[in-house]
Amino acid sequence: MAHLAVSQVSVTVPVGGESSLRRSVFQRHIISFHEKSWAPILALDLKTKNVRLKNRYVVCMSVQQASIPKVAVSPLELEDAKGPPLNLYKPKEPYTATIVSVERIVGPKAPGETCHIVIDHGGIVPYWEGQSYGVIPPGENPKKPGAPHNVRLYSIASTRYGDFFDGKTTTLCVRRAVYYDPVTGKEDPSKNGVCSNYLCDSKPGDKIKITGPSGKIMLLPEDDPNATHIMIATGTGVAPYRGYLRRMFMEDVPSFRFGGLAWLFLGVANTDSLLYDNEFTKYLKDYPDQFRYDKALSREQKNRNGGKMYVQDKIEEYSDEIFKLLDGGAHIYFCGLKGMMPGIQETLKRVADQRGENWEEKLAQLKKNKQWHVEVY
Repeated sequence: MAHLAVSQVSVTVPVGGESSLRRSVFQRHIISFHEKSWAPILALDLKTKNVRLKNRYVVCMSVQQASIPKVAVSPLELEDAKGPPLNLYKPKEPYTATIVSVERIVGPKAPGETCHIVIDHGGIVPYWEGQSYGVIPPGENPKKPGAPHNVRLYSIASTRYGDFFDGKTTTLCVRRAVYYDPVTGKEDPSKNGVCSNYLCDSKPGDKIKITGPSGKIMLLPEDDPNATHIMIATGTGVAPYRGYLRRMFMEDVPSFRFGGLAWLFLGVANTDSLLYDNEFTKYLKDYPDQFRYDKALSREQKNRNGGKMYVQDKIEEYSDEIFKLLDGGAHIYFCGLKGMMPGIQETLKRVADQRGENWEEKLAQLKKNKQWHVEVY
């Protein structure tokens, strides 16, 4: 067994999740016990002194506790509600929350910018995995002078306990919407996405008006903890799945012990565009029998016909398995841009035809059984 110089390690985790740790005053280390890797241990860079971090979450782990693979969460009263919280705050009376952190989470070669945004709601606006928050950007609605902007909905990318496991924050995964003139090729700021740019440009401490939570379609069904969940996403559509997977594999929730299979298909442009890849790769290592992770990188991979690899091509690649799992009661989820669905539907219909099945009838049955979950925007 590995030995530590001290019997107890005090770990300070700064706001922003695992990705921000890479740029913090901490260095990540993996402790191995009998060839098995456990949760990351973080060591303070002794060259940095008197570092003050607001909104920090402190965990103390003994050597024995370091072998516990999941993180304790609180308050467990968040598990007691019989149904999901819905529309606690409405557009006319939004809740004023506070930005905790904003961090770019894509590499330099990614087309566009995607940010991981942590928001402190103080436990006042609880939500369930798979729900959305509404955001009202500041300023006037250009189509209705004197009136506020319309609400923009964003899928929540954290569990009900948030990135700091205390039930007081939520996380949004936002791609900055930038408009380029098709003739000149230059950016036209007047046509950029109002809310996405507001969120990506916000700073810790900024106030933000939120509504919700809303949505029931993408809630994670937990009546059968051994169920199979097939999750298909393009880009920031991965947000709700990050919440699902943290709940399944990262958090110690006494009332939910996941024993099923989670299978994630993520479609993005290239490796630099992958979102939360470190988290997903760790689940793959720690739970190889319960988690599968397939990526479709359109600018780096080719499909079997030599064209660009899109998420529907990956679905077709594993279509026999997917159809068998659906026949066995698996849930299937789709989240991302609306443009993803026609290609996926065409692929599924083609596969059904090849199997001698009627896709329209099969789809109707999946919807009737509440196995089919779609949220596109």
